[in-house]
Amino acid sequence: MSAAAVMTIINSLFLILGGIVVFMLGMEMMGSNLEKAAGKNIRKLMGKAAKNRFTGVGTGAAVTALVNSSAATTVMIVGFVNVGLMTLTQAASVIMGANIGTTISAFIMALSSAGSSYFSVTAIFAVIAFAGFVVTLVSKQDKIKRIGQILMGVGVIFIGLNVMSGTVSSMLENDEIKGAVENVFIGIGNGKDTLTWEIIVLFILGVVLTALMQSSAALTAIVISLASQNLITLQMAMCIILGANVGTCLTSLISSFGATVNAKRAAAVHLLFNVAGCILFIFPVAFAGKYIASFLNSFIANTQWQIAIFHMFFNLVTTLLLLPFLKWLVKIACVLVPDKKGKESTESGEILDERLLKTPAIAVGQARKEIVRMGKLAFTNYKRAMDMLLTGNIESKEQFDETEKQINSLNKYITQFLIKLSSQEISEIDERKVSSFYHVTSDMERIGDYAENITEYAQRMAELNATFSAHAVDEIRQMDMHLTELYKNVELAFANHDLSYMRKINEEEDATDEMCKTMQQSHIRRTDAGRCTPEAGAVFLQLAVNMERIGDHMYNIANSQKIYVRGDRKGL
Repeated sequence: MSAAAVMTIINSLFLILGGIVVFMLGMEMMGSNLEKAAGKNIRKLMGKAAKNRFTGVGTGAAVTALVNSSAATTVMIVGFVNVGLMTLTQAASVIMGANIGTTISAFIMALSSAGSSYFSVTAIFAVIAFAGFVVTLVSKQDKIKRIGQILMGVGVIFIGLNVMSGTVSSMLENDEIKGAVENVFIGIGNGKDTLTWEIIVLFILGVVLTALMQSSAALTAIVISLASQNLITLQMAMCIILGANVGTCLTSLISSFGATVNAKRAAAVHLLFNVAGCILFIFPVAFAGKYIASFLNSFIANTQWQIAIFHMFFNLVTTLLLLPFLKWLVKIACVLVPDKKGKESTESGEILDERLLKTPAIAVGQARKEIVRMGKLAFTNYKRAMDMLLTGNIESKEQFDETEKQINSLNKYITQFLIKLSSQEISEIDERKVSSFYHVTSDMERIGDYAENITEYAQRMAELNATFSAHAVDEIRQMDMHLTELYKNVELAFANHDLSYMRKINEEEDATDEMCKTMQQSHIRRTDAGRCTPEAGAVFLQLAVNMERIGDHMYNIANSQKIYVRGDRKGL
C-alpha cells in the first residue's frame, strides 16, 4: 500500500475517533438535559417499578429512553439497590426494560442515513442544533435553556454520525484502500450456514470494543456507519450487536464494586440476562443469518434500519422469553454472589451512594432522608440527656457518646455528599434544596451539641449531689413538652416538605421563648426566697438557654423549606 493511502487511512481514523467523541458528547448533552427536565418524572417512574414485573419493564424502558443509555440506567439501579430503594427482583425487571429502551439509539442512528439528493436529515438536525445554541444564548430561563441544550444534543448526535459515515465514504473513494478493506472483510459473515470462527471473532469484537468504550451506542453508531458504506453485511452487524449487549454489562459490574451484596447481584442479573439472550440468538444468526437478512430485506432494503430493527427485536424477544423466569435469574445471581460470612447483606446503614448522583432528583430525596435520620439521632440524644438530668442516673452516658459520634460522622458524610451533588448539573429548585440542606445539617449538629451540654449539666449535678426543686422540675418538663411537640412538627414539615405545619411550629417556638423567660424569672424568685441552691440555680439558667436555642435551631430547619416550597408547590 502506498504512503499516500496509509496517510489517508490515518487521517480518516482520526476523523472517525473525533466523530465518536462528537456523537458521545451529543448523547450526553441530550440525555443529561432530558434527565434534568424529567427528574421528578424519573422519581415517579422508579416508584412505580415496585408494583409488578411488567411495570418494572416499562419503567426501565421509559427511563432509558430519557437518559439514552442502558448503562447509565443500570448504574442508577445498582445505586438504588445499594441504598435499599429497590429490591433485587424489582431491579431485575427494570434492567430488562432498560435493554428495550436503549434500542431507541439505534433508530436515531439509522435516521441519520435517511434523506435524498434534495435534502439531508443531518443538515436539518445541524440547523436544529444551531437553533438550540441560539436559544441557550438568548434565554435567561432555566427550563428554556434546557430545551435549547436538548436540541443542541440531538443535532450534535447527527453531526457526529455524519462525520463517521462521511469519513468512511471519503476513505473508500481511494481504490487502493477500498480493495484492501474488501480483502479484510471478505468471507466474514457472508451468508455461510456454519458457525465459523469469524462469527465468534465478530461477537468477541463487539464485547471488547463496547467494554473499552463503555457504550454500546457508540459501537452501534460505528456499525451503522460501516453498514451504510456496505463494508459489513447484516449478519456481521448482528454478531457485533450481540457482543455489544454483553460488553455493556461491564459498566454496571464496575459500578457494583464496593457496593452491597444485593447491588452486586443486580449487576450480575444484567450480565445473566444479556448472556442468556446472546446464547438464544447466536445460533440462529450464525446458521440462518442469510435467511434473516432476506426476511428483513423483504420489508426494508436499508441495512441501517435492518440493524436497528434487529437490535429491538433481540431485546424484546429476550425480555418476553426470560421475564417468566425472573425469579430464577435472581436465584442464580444469589448463587453467583453469595452473602458475605459474618456480615449483613446491607453492610451499612448509609443511604447515600455516589451512583445516585447520576439522578440528582433522587439523590436530593435520599439526602433529605439521611438528614431526617440525623435529626432523629440528635433529638434522641437530647431526650437521653434530659432523662439523665432529671433522674440523676447517668448510666446511659456511654450510649449518648456513641450516638454523638454517629451524629458528627453523619454531619461530615452528608456534607461531603452535598458538595458532590452541588457540583452536578442540577435544576434550579434542586440547587436551592441542596443549599438549604447545608444549613439544616448544621442545625441538626448544633442540637446534638446542646444535648451534649445538657449531659455535662447532668454529670455536674450528680457529682455535687444537687437536685432541682419540684417547681423547677415542672417548668423543665413544660419546656421539654413544647420542644418535643416542636420537633414532631418540624420533622413532618422537613420530611414531607410541607409548609402547612408552620402555624403549629410558630406557636411552639414562641412557647419555648416564653418558657425560657418564665424559667429565668422563676429562678430569680426562688433565689430571693432562698429555695434554690447556687449549684442547681446555675445549671437551671444554662439549661433554660440551651433548651431555647434547641428550639431556635428546630425553627431554622422548618423555616429553610420556605426558600423553595413556595416556588415549587406541585410535585414536591
